[in-house]
This record gives sequence, structure tokens and C-alpha cells, in this order.
Amino acid sequence: MLFSLWRWGRQWHKSSGMRTLFHFPLSPASRTVRLVLAEKRLPFEAIIERAWEHRPEFLAMNPAGDVPVLVEDNGLIVPDSYVICEYLEEAYSDTPLLGRTLAERVEVRRVMAWFDTLFAREVSGRFIDERVMKRLSGRGNPDGTALREAYAAMRPLMKYVNDLAENRNWLAGNFLSLADFTAAGHLSCLDFIGDIDWSKVPAVRDWYARMKSRPCFRPLLADRVSGITPPEYYTNLDF
Repeated sequence: MLFSLWRWGRQWHKSSGMRTLFHFPLSPASRTVRLVLAEKRLPFEAIIERAWEHRPEFLAMNPAGDVPVLVEDNGLIVPDSYVICEYLEEAYSDTPLLGRTLAERVEVRRVMAWFDTLFAREVSGRFIDERVMKRLSGRGNPDGTALREAYAAMRPLMKYVNDLAENRNWLAGNFLSLADFTAAGHLSCLDFIGDIDWSKVPAVRDWYARMKSRPCFRPLLADRVSGITPPEYYTNLDF
């Protein structure tokens, strides 16, 4: 699709008139938003953005310089996965994913924040940077020490996720929520690069199989990244 963005006051408008998501296939935050958009049955065009190239046009939309960025069909720009998810909950409430009570919403947001901060910093962010981003951005080979530290941090954190999955129907409670889609964004990236030993977290494996079976997950299972081949079981819904 060819389109252009131009500034009009404090908003941006695009000539296509189509909801567009600027994303990267192995960005957990991008995957979270793709899942949520699909779960809410909101059509969108996905445009791959190589954020490390620092395109001026992209930086004009999001000065933070990272993906995802959602551009609505009315020209509204919404950056950051957390902001996008909150926006989608407010704007498209027919499929609620945040919970109904204050306590439910607190727990959903807590689990989301846990994945997007602690888990991202100690595990998913490290693996993705070392195994994927260094290769694609030309920053050399993976750092063995960083990978060993990520594996060491992964064990207790995945045990915690396993405890959640073992004691709840879904990760934040008895209902499917943004917490599940946030977790799936991170874990699906690690699954793509083959860095999860599912045999050690059987409850997470069963939860993830349910997530993979949802229609919203199908585009993620079709993702491919040049130079990186996912394990054979990546697309298998029952491992």
C-alpha cells in the first residue's frame, strides 16, 4: 500500500483511510497489539517498521522511535503497546479485555506490567536483542554472557507464570484479558526463536496451546523473519 502522512494541526492524517499498525514481527509489544486488534475484529494493515533505521517520518509519528504505532483511519496516532491497548478498550468496548471490576482491572494491569517491565528486561528483551536485533541491525554476534544471564533469569520467572496458569483459568483470573495477550506477545517471540523448554512449564504450555488455537493468533504463526527459522512445532497448535 502506498500512502502518505502529513501534519494537520496536532494530528496526522493518511491518504489511505485504512487503520494501519507500524510493527516488527518479533517485537513482543507489536505482537500484543496485533493479537488485541484481531481479537476485537478490527481490520488493519500491518506495515513492518525497522525502528533501528530511525526514519524521520516514523520519528515524527513517535519521537520515542519504537514500535508499535497505531494510526487510526481518522488520522489519530496512538503509540506504545500499553497506550494502544488502553485506547482500544475505550474506543472499542464491544469485546472487553480489561475486566469489569476495579480489582479485576488492577490485576490485569499488574500482570501486563510484570511482562512488559520485569520479564522484558530480564528475559524476552535480552533474547530478542541478542538473537535477532543484533543480526538484523548489523551489531555483531550474540553475547554468550548475556544469553546465560537471560537463561538464569528465565527459570524463576517462568515458574511464576506457570503458577499463574496452574491456579487460574487465564493468567489474570477467570476471564481472557489483555494480560493473556501481553504474555502471548512475549512468549510467542521466545517460542519463535526456540528459547522455551515447554516441558518444564506444563501449565504454561497448556495455556499457550489455548492461545495459539484462537483465530487471532493465526497471522503470528505465519510470521517469518529473514535468516531465522522457527522450530517445527512453532505452528503446531498442540505442540
